[in-house]
Amino acid sequence: MNTKTNRRLPLLETLRIEVLSNINSCFELWQEFSPRKTLFDVWEFRLAFYEAYKYKPYFLLLKNQSEHLALLPLWYEDDKMRYSWFGGDWQEEVGFFTKHPKYIPFLLSSAPSPLLLNAISQDSAEPLKRKTRLEVDEPKYVLALDEFKDHKDYLMTIKKKTRQNLRRNTRRIEVQNPTIITDNFSDLEHLIRLSKERFKQKNEETDWEDPRRAEAFRQVIKLAGKSYKTRMISVLIDNEIAGVDLIALFNSCYYTLRCGYNVKDFPGIGSFINLLEIDDAIKLGMKKIDFLQDNYEWKDKLFHTVPLFRYEK
Repeated sequence: MNTKTNRRLPLLETLRIEVLSNINSCFELWQEFSPRKTLFDVWEFRLAFYEAYKYKPYFLLLKNQSEHLALLPLWYEDDKMRYSWFGGDWQEEVGFFTKHPKYIPFLLSSAPSPLLLNAISQDSAEPLKRKTRLEVDEPKYVLALDEFKDHKDYLMTIKKKTRQNLRRNTRRIEVQNPTIITDNFSDLEHLIRLSKERFKQKNEETDWEDPRRAEAFRQVIKLAGKSYKTRMISVLIDNEIAGVDLIALFNSCYYTLRCGYNVKDFPGIGSFINLLEIDDAIKLGMKKIDFLQDNYEWKDKLFHTVPLFRYEK
């Protein structure tokens, strides 16, 4: 046995793994470790998905005799027969909860399998790349607002053809004298309906077909207020709902969570709402907009790309 291995043994012998599934105990550990940098670090936001799916928590706590060192908050998805982040794979820019990155490889090696940890933040991934096999996940898309007074300033930063297309689409809606309604949260049901219809038109599946996903976002709205805020923007044209967006606000970031648009009857509604939200976020004093993952063949043309990573075993 070499000297390097000998030096590591005392450290490894003092480490212990404890598994916790009681939701109250999980909450206490979450509050201890979470940096609360992003919306996805917020307990209430993750709890919304727990209230909908009711998967059993599986929190791995790494500790020694004197202190807690790292936490891997998982749950077990019995219908998919795998472990994943507490809150599921809808969470994004997820960071590892640890007092030092050196503890994470040991924690991951102790985790059960099959395991999927998606959308790991670049900050958390970087220290692990040499010791842990991480794959590139789909990126997310953000827009920094520091230099903009309104969406017109933003438009001048993108390619001319793209700018012209956005302006043309927006004018299609503006000439119809749309009515903007904020925070009518009962419109979530219209958002879900419109989204389902849109995916059906494209012959694509949507996660809304699972009633638990709809309940998760009802809970996101219900649990808002203590840690994060929710906002809803609805656009009516001739008393018909053309589009609805659900937004979360946390730590000066404007998160565009879910949307539902009647693109068939109101072409251009997506462009109109995107520019409307840039103005809304600026007025609210937000520093950036997080447009989340899923490119949908257009986000990369408009916003900054943020790399994310994934770990599977």
